[in-house]
Amino acid sequence: MKKIFSLIKEKYKIITLSGVNYARYKGVKVGDNCRILITSFGSEPWLISMGDKVTITSGVKLLTHDGSTWLFNDEKGRRYLYRRVKIGNNVFIGSNSIIMPGVVIDNNVIVAAGSVVTKSVPTNSIVAGNPAKIIGNYSSYGEKILETYISDSDLNKSKNYKERILDVLDNESKPYL
Repeated sequence: MKKIFSLIKEKYKIITLSGVNYARYKGVKVGDNCRILITSFGSEPWLISMGDKVTITSGVKLLTHDGSTWLFNDEKGRRYLYRRVKIGNNVFIGSNSIIMPGVVIDNNVIVAAGSVVTKSVPTNSIVAGNPAKIIGNYSSYGEKILETYISDSDLNKSKNYKERILDVLDNESKPYL
């Protein structure tokens, strides 16, 4: 009965708290102006910290331990490995990315969707892949975005959302591989 009550309480917290407040409730250290779209922070959420203006998108996994260590034991018993995950300021982590134990993601970083980050990421980087590798520069990308992408002032706010998006839609397809 106690377990059922605990599960109901968790579901209630997930429904009623924002992503940021739920993360804090679980023990994650969260800075200001963050967007967190996940509700799973592993079994050691207190080992996760993030700075200001961080976005964690859906499906992201933040791992703080190496579960494979349970395979190895001797007369001293099973082995364990726990490590912190530290995320700096101005960081975007794309959908379904995995951040491995011990990774530090510095400031001004974009992690592309589906990336597996096995090593720490330096400031001003864009990373992608499995394993993640540096593919670009945050500052250069920011300049491109500000010069070429649609701004708030370009959107006709008098129209409904669908019409507003269709007005500014880029119909260009990506090139073939």
